[in-house]
Amino acid sequence: MRRSKRYREGIDLLVEALKYGLHKPLVYFRLGNIYFDSGDLTRAEYAYKRAIDEDAHHASAHHNLGVVYRKQGQVSQSVRYLKRARRLELRHPRKVELSPQQKRAAKRTLLPLSAAPLIILVVIVLVVFLLSRLT
Repeated sequence: MRRSKRYREGIDLLVEALKYGLHKPLVYFRLGNIYFDSGDLTRAEYAYKRAIDEDAHHASAHHNLGVVYRKQGQVSQSVRYLKRARRLELRHPRKVELSPQQKRAAKRTLLPLSAAPLIILVVIVLVVFLLSRLT
């Protein structure tokens, strides 16, 4: 909905999701994104602050709040939150979940690499064996 600029529908859906109390930091973060895209910086600021209240380690919420402050001309607040976001990203990196296609591609790539030490060992043993037969 955000990509298709259907902000009102997205906001209504996320506000409804908040009633269930699940994944609140994510819901507030996405709500902030929609408010930001729609130009409502005051509500975006509020939503990002709520995301941070729910999850103090939410680096993206800190970053986006810093961007909101920059747009509002609050440079010192902006710098403070952008620096905090960077520190959080370093201390608490995001867990990356690979899609099934990415997992299959990784297995295809890593399988030959994981077999390489075994192949090298077999070659070394074979060379040693052959050298011992020659002498």
